[in-house]
Amino acid sequence: MVDCIRSTDLLLIPGMMCDERLWQPQVDALSSKYRVQVCSIAGADSIEELARHILAKAPPTFALAGLSMGAIVAFEMWRQAPERIERLALLDTNHRADAPERFAIRNRQIEQAQSGQLKQILSDELKPNYLAEVNKSNAAMLEQVLMMGLDLGEAVFVQQSVALRDRCDSTATLASIHCPVVIVCGSEDQLCPVSLHQTMAQGIRHAKLHIVQNCGHLSTIEQPEAVNTILHQWLQAA
Repeated sequence: MVDCIRSTDLLLIPGMMCDERLWQPQVDALSSKYRVQVCSIAGADSIEELARHILAKAPPTFALAGLSMGAIVAFEMWRQAPERIERLALLDTNHRADAPERFAIRNRQIEQAQSGQLKQILSDELKPNYLAEVNKSNAAMLEQVLMMGLDLGEAVFVQQSVALRDRCDSTATLASIHCPVVIVCGSEDQLCPVSLHQTMAQGIRHAKLHIVQNCGHLSTIEQPEAVNTILHQWLQAA
């Protein structure tokens, strides 16, 4: 019997203070058909540099999926090397620059993290906004979110906060994207609401928008089966 030939490399980029655990359900579901790699967004404090780091280690061409900050990095990867990206999935994200009112919040959080209060930030400010109502009592999921952040640590939190605070606006990039695009948003995403994704879908030619019900900001672990189905369809689309 001839082994199945894997024809597509798939890169997955997690969100802020998340790691490969955010994408584990998709790795499990897709690895039989695709070469799947979860990329790190640690080690630099600018979106541009994070994108360069990933591109330097990536295959010549690939499919690319990013959630939240991961999709913000994906926008920059498109700007730097559009010819290498065969298709693009944007999950629970924001194409705009950081809002002015977020600057003070990020600067305060950076100071708190540097003074040893990372766990407090993750517990009091990030976790409560991540999950849909149906998942807010899911102790295992809440613990996973907390542990991803604590394992990445204070230095990564500061780097990622600076990168997000100082990121450029990707609105003008939307019209330049011409590969197959799927956009996914949790119906209860408080951080990146449905309206943002509707704007993205209008701005990207032929993009397909999916709103996942009973789902907040972390769609890949909140509703993994729905996300897996969407990604399967996206990867197989002509």
